[in-house]
Amino acid sequence: MNVRKIFFVFLTAVLGGIVGVYAFVLVVKPNKEIVTVEKQVVPAARYASMSVPVPAGVTDFTEAAEKSVEAVVHVMTKATVSGNGYSHGNPFYDFFFGPRGGGGGNMPERSPVMGSGSGVIISQDGYIITNNHVIDNADEIEVVLNDRRSYTATLIGADPTTDIALLKIEENGLRFLTYGNSDDVRIGEWVLAVGNPFNLTSTVTAGIISAKSRSINILSNRNQPMGIESFIQTDAAVNPGNSGGALVNTQGELIGINTAIASQTGSYAGYSFAVPVGIASKVVADLKEFGEVQRAFIGVTIQGVNAEMAKELELDKVEGVYVNGVTINGGADAAGVKKGDVIISIDEVVVNTNSELIEQVSKHRPGDSVNLVIKRAGKTKQIDVILRNSYGSVDIVNEKKGISDLLGAELKELSDDEKYKLGINYGMKIVKLSGGKLKESGIGEGFVILKANRQPISNISDLKRVMASLDGGLFITGVYPNGQVAYYAINLEE
Repeated sequence: MNVRKIFFVFLTAVLGGIVGVYAFVLVVKPNKEIVTVEKQVVPAARYASMSVPVPAGVTDFTEAAEKSVEAVVHVMTKATVSGNGYSHGNPFYDFFFGPRGGGGGNMPERSPVMGSGSGVIISQDGYIITNNHVIDNADEIEVVLNDRRSYTATLIGADPTTDIALLKIEENGLRFLTYGNSDDVRIGEWVLAVGNPFNLTSTVTAGIISAKSRSINILSNRNQPMGIESFIQTDAAVNPGNSGGALVNTQGELIGINTAIASQTGSYAGYSFAVPVGIASKVVADLKEFGEVQRAFIGVTIQGVNAEMAKELELDKVEGVYVNGVTINGGADAAGVKKGDVIISIDEVVVNTNSELIEQVSKHRPGDSVNLVIKRAGKTKQIDVILRNSYGSVDIVNEKKGISDLLGAELKELSDDEKYKLGINYGMKIVKLSGGKLKESGIGEGFVILKANRQPISNISDLKRVMASLDGGLFITGVYPNGQVAYYAINLEE
């Protein structure tokens, strides 16, 4: 084969290939594909000093944290107490401050006890919410702001039943948190816990709401049998010193006051509990206006409905709170609520546990009207109930005046010196007697009430709680200044 023939064959092959490709493009028309080579992303950790915007859809905690840290304070207390004093065996103090040692022997030793916790500024002029157990029995209360300014605080009032206390410092122009709506919070919602754990300055931790209206019986374990527990449960880390601090939503609104943790060690172990701001704000308003909490009662004893009870009551589903007793002459009795009714809701808020119902009632004062939806014999009906105080009236209550009028006695809490001399840790002294039940029973002035119906009496609130649950008689144990122990049975019925 000569050169010309080889060249001709080669040229024919090339032309054939070109024609084939052209024909394929015309007939098949393949899609164009653009391949983008992404630029390699350098790990963010290498540029920790850079400001990086939060990606869309990711929860941003920065605004809520900035609002909160300036409004959360460090609360430090000092008390002079007897050995084996008020913190001994107290679960709140064990959780948040660690157990204290106590003196031995017959006479208690007197020693200063330091404590610390957190608080939340709720007004520009220096009102601060904290827990009652943070300041309980404190002789001195100091508040330190996040910018390290320090103030001596005045105790406006405290409510052991909800473990809320109100302090005041003399300052203006303070950063403060506004109230959110604790009824509207949802399980799974992000929240921040802000406080002073381990005596550090304001520290922020994040978590979610894991349960609502939770009762853990921590108040009843602290001699508060009528304690109101309807905690917001979260998994935000809370440690010793956080008590009294803020639980806020992602808008930086206050939705709870951090109060307790579930722990075997005294440090964070998975869950923490906060008093809902709906309860705390009402307590604060009462303390500011009246100096004490105006507690309202429906006048029923209740229990949650379970599957067995729902079947027995012929309910179409498991719901509500069962009324197993009605207080004679109470608000529910006057409105027509009966034993055997099932309360489904109160003021359009569904209630399925005791704590949910108690939480809603605790937001009201005596004289307020609430709307109950109940089920009775398979039918649903609405009943309006006017709430009453523990004495069965709608009047504003002054505890000291009410107890004094009823018993005919002027009572006073014991000083530390009096406790020391008598070798006791608590008690209420009868300063003066007028005509009344105590004098009729033979009790003399100077007598110190230690227990009423086997419940320890440290203050007027303790005595009031015992008397609120009385069914006729009162059995008092106590001691006279000379050390003589005495017992009295008092009939309070007319």
